[in-house]
Amino acid sequence: MNPPLQEGLGFLVTDLARLMRRAFEQRLQGGTLTLAQARALLLVARHEGVRQIDLADRMEVQPITLARLIDTLEQAGLVERRADPADRRAYRIHLLPAAQTELSAIAREAQAIRDLALRGLDPALTETTLAALRAMIHNLSGR
Repeated sequence: MNPPLQEGLGFLVTDLARLMRRAFEQRLQGGTLTLAQARALLLVARHEGVRQIDLADRMEVQPITLARLIDTLEQAGLVERRADPADRRAYRIHLLPAAQTELSAIAREAQAIRDLALRGLDPALTETTLAALRAMIHNLSGR
């Protein structure tokens, strides 16, 4: 028997992501970064030297939107654009040392949100859930 539509996997994952984003945004209020800037910084940290166009794709935003976002991070001294040696029209994004302070703050806030989301769950259930989510991501990403 199928679960009710609102309790299907896609709805549950979407609701969880929305609630986690909202909690993160609330924790960032009054800070130096917006949620979009924090996401961009994290993705650059995970994929150092990512092409700007590929970063836009990962963030699911238009290239012009990302360009403005990177402009702001660049002005804040957190990232820099470097010409792509393989494509003179492209830029690769790199972290600057000042980004480490922001990344540490993001990590602290993210951990607090994870702790809240996982509160009361058995550690074995948490590990099983995370393993299942990783497997689903793998299955859907074509890897």
